[in-house]
Parts: sequence; structure tokens; C-alpha cells
Amino acid sequence: MKTDYETLLVERPREHLVQVTLNRPAVANSLNTRMGHELTEAFAAFEVDPSLARAVVLTGAGERIFCAGADLRERRGMSDEDWLKQHRVFERMMRAIIDCPIPVIAAVNGAAYAGGCELTLACDFAYASKTARFALTEVTIGIMPGGAGTQTLPRIVGERRAKEIILGGEPISAADALAWGVVNRLCEPATLLQETLDRAQRIAENAPISVRQAKHSIHHGLQMDLRSGMMLEIEAYNRMVPTEDRREGVAAFNEKRKPRFKGR
Repeated sequence: MKTDYETLLVERPREHLVQVTLNRPAVANSLNTRMGHELTEAFAAFEVDPSLARAVVLTGAGERIFCAGADLRERRGMSDEDWLKQHRVFERMMRAIIDCPIPVIAAVNGAAYAGGCELTLACDFAYASKTARFALTEVTIGIMPGGAGTQTLPRIVGERRAKEIILGGEPISAADALAWGVVNRLCEPATLLQETLDRAQRIAENAPISVRQAKHSIHHGLQMDLRSGMMLEIEAYNRMVPTEDRREGVAAFNEKRKPRFKGR
């Protein structure tokens, strides 16, 4: 897997785990065009070859900011055509993260504003520092969320709460983000990454095909009516039956030992 990027740090902190760090701390880890292309490339690699890792942790460099959203310095003076061209890069970036077949967990180490908040929402779930803050501020500068925020946020917090957050454009605290389901856990700043990696490792210890199929079933089933979702679930379930991992899991249970999953 490629690890040489200009705006990202891509590392393997533990077996089967990849950590992707937004690495523009001098400009609040803001999203420029290069970062959009590089995030797309990094996450698209997992769609091509899911065996590259069993879980991904997405975080930001530094201790105060996860991502401040799009780099408005780069956007200053852009023509309408160039603005739309850049935004298409960001659209592909968000789709690459949302469509990633393996679990993606955000470790939100600080402020997650605008596109940074949308990156958090694009992940499967998120842990956050107790000092983190979240906002979709786009309406305050004459645009609106365009990184799937108007779609992902209502699916998490509900329509009325999402309207309050998006139309007001004001930050919410980490405590409110936890209460409303934007994040799953609050951590002390010093332990955030460790706790997120621990959760990712626990996921990575499970059967990787099973994890990917369960994620697929949850994500796509929620877009369907219940009966269609149940049919999707059974299709995903049936793919587990002929796998080596299914046989290994049952054998390990009966032999009272830890299973050794191979992803096949």
C-alpha cells in the first residue's frame, strides 16, 4: 500500500491496522485539492484490495484540530468553474471513504468544522477528545454542506436536530456530539488515539470477511425497506458459509481457543 503522500501520514501502527493522519497542521489540517486527491487514492486502495487492512483509523495531526474544512486560502479568487472542479474532487473523496469496504473509525482530536465534520460523519463511527467541537459552518459563508453532510447528519441525529445544526452553523460541544450520536465515545486527549486503535484492533481480530459483509449489510440495508434489507442480510450471510474462517471460528469455539482468521 502506498504511504508516500504530501498531505497525509499513512502508517501501520499495529498488525492489520492502517492509520491515516491529515497532516497539514500549519493550516489546521484544512482540505486542499491535493489532500482531496490523496484521500481518494488512499481509501480507494481498500476498495480494490480489502485485504490491505482490516480497519482504518482516520485522525488529524496535532492536539487541537482534526480538520477545519476546506482551505479557503486556496479557494480565494477561484473562478466558479475552478470551484466546481475542486468540489468534484472532494465529492469523490467523500464517496471513497463512505464506500470503503473495511471499517473506518475517526479519532477526532480537536475541532472538526465544515468538511472536517463531514469527514467524521463519513466514517463508520467516531471517538473524540473531550475538547473536540463540531460544526457545519457552510451557511455562514454563503454555501451549504456539500460533502454529504445534509445526508449523513440527519441519518445520525434526525431531521429536526440536523436542521438546527446546519441552518444555525454554530459549533456543538463534544458532550452534545456524544448525546446526539455524532460520536460514540469521549476520551481524554492523551488517550484518544490509543483507545481508538484498541477498538480498531478488536474489530481486526474478528473474521475480516464477516466484518466487511456485516458493514455492507448495515449500510445498504438502511437504505431499503425492512423486507428488502432482510433479503440483503441473508445474501451477505450466505457468503460466510463456505469460508475457511467460518469453519475456523466454529472449530476454535469448540476447542476453547482463540480463532486464527485468514480472511478466506
